[in-house]
Amino acid sequence: MRELTLTALAGLPEVTAGVSLPDLIRDALAQSGKALAPGDVLVVAQKIVSKAEGRRAYLADVQPSERAQALALEAQKDPRLMELVLREAREVLRVKPGVVIVEHRLGFVMANAGIDQSNLAPGEPESALLLPQNPDASAASLRTALAAACGIDVGVIINDSFGRAWRNGVTGVAIGVAGVPGLIDMRGRRDRAGRELRVTEIAAADELAAAASLVMGQGAEGLPVVLARGFPYALREASAAELVRPRVQDLFR
Repeated sequence: MRELTLTALAGLPEVTAGVSLPDLIRDALAQSGKALAPGDVLVVAQKIVSKAEGRRAYLADVQPSERAQALALEAQKDPRLMELVLREAREVLRVKPGVVIVEHRLGFVMANAGIDQSNLAPGEPESALLLPQNPDASAASLRTALAAACGIDVGVIINDSFGRAWRNGVTGVAIGVAGVPGLIDMRGRRDRAGRELRVTEIAAADELAAAASLVMGQGAEGLPVVLARGFPYALREASAAELVRPRVQDLFR
């Protein structure tokens, strides 16, 4: 029997720059009555990783370039935010009022370079949150610290919400992974009828990131860490780069 359980950990406080995420997660596990077990995966929202790593930009400190001002006029957005987008992007791919699609410096094709202003503490100076500098390294650091603190080697996924070509709405995706396969290559295996699979690759880390997003929520739930138990694939070393389609294979560009 296959069974996957997802538990959103309760009790995490508001995360600020410099705090120890492993300590907060360990405390949340205890408060939720959970202990890590071999094969577990922790899915952690990008936002708290970015907050802990100090990836906040204060808009008063941002001087928009001429290019950012032109982009802001086209997209009908704040020029200071567009300046941050340009700093984080390799290339601007599409622009229309309200939407800027870029190739992020990490290789992800996404809206607004992942820069977000939601769920930042009210009353503070106006700011925006950027993606972690290196989400795979962030996931690996969390994994190492949790293994040292808890004595259990688990997988870690850092997830974020992306839109998708051909589909409406956003869903969770993995932007950083450690100890979890990004892709499961099924090519060469056979289906139930004995036919050889020729193209099937499963975006396993994305599937788990999306499942965890269901219990994390997308609004004011305040549940940024999910314990996943029963992940049906063997854990292994990996990176989120497995999930990024090479540009030569990208039919949308």
